[in-house]
Amino acid sequence: MPTMRYVIMKDQENLFFVEMPETHAYQLSALNLRLHKEIDKLTADRVPQLPYAVAECDNVELHDAELAIISGLDYINQLESDFASVKESAYPLIALLTEIRALQAQLEQWYEDEMI
Repeated sequence: MPTMRYVIMKDQENLFFVEMPETHAYQLSALNLRLHKEIDKLTADRVPQLPYAVAECDNVELHDAELAIISGLDYINQLESDFASVKESAYPLIALLTEIRALQAQLEQWYEDEMI
């Protein structure tokens, strides 16, 4: 069984956990920091709300039914969809999408290799 890590994310109201392969968790945290660094430069009317990666851990045992664990691939697919829908004209959004899609492709390959 593959080893997973959990990236703890915090949006304005909630905490949630993104389950990532141990080998890729740091990439999600780094991508999150990069997106936060660049998101204020977007000039589009509708910019995705982006949670903050606040921590990583090896094991999670939830005791609160309102907290959620989300698959890393599901999270990155939604992130890609959110950023792909931005109608940006002034900022090179393709650079951010390229970083998101690179991690997305790595996760798809990992799940294909490990979960079959």
